[in-house]
Amino acid sequence: MSLHIGFPTALIYYSHFPFWQAYFNRLGAEVVTSPPTTKAILDDGAREAVADACVPIKLYHGHVLALKDKVDALFIPRMVRINRHATFCPKFLGLPDMVRATLSNLPPLIDLQVDVGRNLWGLWPTCRGVAEILGFSGRAAWAAYREGTRHQQAFQGLLLKGYLPLQALAKLRGEPVEPAARQPGALNLAVLGYPYQVYDGYISLNIIAKLKKMGVNIQTLEMVPPDRLYQLSRHLPRRLFWHFSNLVVGATSYYLRQGDLDGIIHVTAFGCGPDAMVDKIMELDIRHYTHGRLPFMSICIDEQTGDAGVNTRLEAFVDMLLQRRGNR
Repeated sequence: MSLHIGFPTALIYYSHFPFWQAYFNRLGAEVVTSPPTTKAILDDGAREAVADACVPIKLYHGHVLALKDKVDALFIPRMVRINRHATFCPKFLGLPDMVRATLSNLPPLIDLQVDVGRNLWGLWPTCRGVAEILGFSGRAAWAAYREGTRHQQAFQGLLLKGYLPLQALAKLRGEPVEPAARQPGALNLAVLGYPYQVYDGYISLNIIAKLKKMGVNIQTLEMVPPDRLYQLSRHLPRRLFWHFSNLVVGATSYYLRQGDLDGIIHVTAFGCGPDAMVDKIMELDIRHYTHGRLPFMSICIDEQTGDAGVNTRLEAFVDMLLQRRGNR
């Protein structure tokens, strides 16, 4: 009987799942993911998580609850750094401890530290440690590590071609998925934010799908080469400390320099300290590079955010952009 490893469909799922799925599969383990977010999953997580947690952390707890009775172990790595540029926020660093302290009757947690900034071997030390815990040899771990690396590189390549993360994951599974074609003459909007907030259809209220239905061309931070994101984040007097914050700031600078945008939307989470700072930096950057001429809107989400209010704001924003185009 194969080993079943649980991987919650939240947080790093939208950026690192291809690597770990391929890694565990090569070892002979089956990766089990939680279902897409529902109201019940979010409500369960909000009830169990600490009161001051941001909505993505509350949601993560809900996904753990949805998985815990279906798997032999849960993979909840302690994310520290995946490069030498920045660190993950404290709630990523303490995530295994929060889950273990908050939820009961959990299967064993695989919670090894991921800190690429401390070594020249990338994720290999973590992969070797995980294999040892599961009883696999170093040789098997190395083959699984290389398999994971190939899948992650393929995933990144699809993102740069315009696939959104969930589309890229479907493409890797062999599904006939293609990115949305860029519509000539349509509005061009950059929708920026942490991946686990933007691409979870439930907590983001399907913002990207709504905008596409309005005929808008969407650009995201995943469509920018990662090295370019970090280069552009250096224009700040002091680089931000947090990983995803640097990516969003870098993407803002990148798209401002392209000159073909009609506006920028920032998807942010209520209660996220780094995100509040990022939102202000984005506003200041837009004011500096465009002299305040490029429209900018923040959409703050939490477990209470209503669909009707977001629809109204998106429709009003798009209508305003169309009117500006007509008046030029």
